[in-house]
Amino acid sequence: MRLKLLGAVLASTILAGASAADAAGDVIRIGVLNDQSGVFADNGGVGSVVAARLAAEDFGNTILGKRIEIIAADHQNKPDVASTVAREWIDQQGVDLIADGAASSAGFAILGVVNEKGKIFIVSGPGASDFTGKACSPQSFHFNYDTYALSKITGKAITEAGGKNWYFVTADYAFGHALERDAAKFIQAAGGKVVGSARHPLNTMDFSSFLLQAQASKADVVGLATSGKDVQTAIKQAGEFGLVEGGQKLAGLLVFITDVHALGLKAAHGLQITTSFYWDVTDETRAWTKRFMAAHNGRVPSMIHAGVYSGVRHYLAAMKAAGTDDPKVVAAKMREMPVSDMYNKDVKIRADGRVLHDMFLVQVKDPGESKYQYDYYKILQKVAGEEAFRPLSESECPLVKK
Repeated sequence: MRLKLLGAVLASTILAGASAADAAGDVIRIGVLNDQSGVFADNGGVGSVVAARLAAEDFGNTILGKRIEIIAADHQNKPDVASTVAREWIDQQGVDLIADGAASSAGFAILGVVNEKGKIFIVSGPGASDFTGKACSPQSFHFNYDTYALSKITGKAITEAGGKNWYFVTADYAFGHALERDAAKFIQAAGGKVVGSARHPLNTMDFSSFLLQAQASKADVVGLATSGKDVQTAIKQAGEFGLVEGGQKLAGLLVFITDVHALGLKAAHGLQITTSFYWDVTDETRAWTKRFMAAHNGRVPSMIHAGVYSGVRHYLAAMKAAGTDDPKVVAAKMREMPVSDMYNKDVKIRADGRVLHDMFLVQVKDPGESKYQYDYYKILQKVAGEEAFRPLSESECPLVKK
């Protein structure tokens, strides 16, 4: 059964005319490896492929005289499938860069292969802060949010506003564990405490037992340390159980604009969310979003899509500046060059691979406040990257000199 599954996944790879002859020759091949059919498909999925293609278009789909080709596959959030596809891509199809990653558990599996093969990984979907911590690599770059920044900004803001006692409903895999761990630290630092937690498996359809435990705890805040369709289901069912009407606050520690769209403003309004990208901030982000929506059936880009675009674009810019596609040289050039694109302006990449872009604390608008399509957020606070992300003085990254 497992072999049949792997065969189906590999057969789904989008190749756009690849051949063995050009696998390592006149093509720069970029692979988007993520969840294309499961709980994270809306916030990453095919949209990440679209974002990577937009980055390639910025360079006329060629670099150093070579054609840029974007391929994709669905790892179905299975680490073994992720590592198998990554290895086959690099060994058999000459893939130079892997982007996205989706679930952190699958992302760590991809990272292991990339480190072994000396290629480059643009981390955008995975959120675990360990990607720039103890698992940091000279070959990987975190172009998005992480559990440290999400926890610090959202957890601190809600605790300081009076939500002192927290109960967590947490995804039972690497990302959820890291998010709860990091959030607990900031909640306690702000004078709050964690009174309990319950862990749910990926793709949970019924959150009733977890939400009843949260309700019985009488915690001020029920923190949802989960994401994708799981967080959508949890928010919907929390409404059915009357958690908010009963006096508890609901905190979504990772909620995407695609989740808000799926839920609707009536269900999501009032939620405070931390995001690394919102489409309606500047003329440049609005223009890029127009491009993205035209290529993706009118769908709004998430911060994962923006991170994939930014990371792939920076990789190609570094390759052009270096004058070579040698991965070690390009990775070094990526750290040397500031990141500049439609939403990053001369942003630094640290030694641990962390891209220090701004983060935003936003609140989901009431239905009556939204004036046009995807007008969903009120920006409450802009947080500079240096403040949002874990300081190097606390880093476990072996690349960091202390």
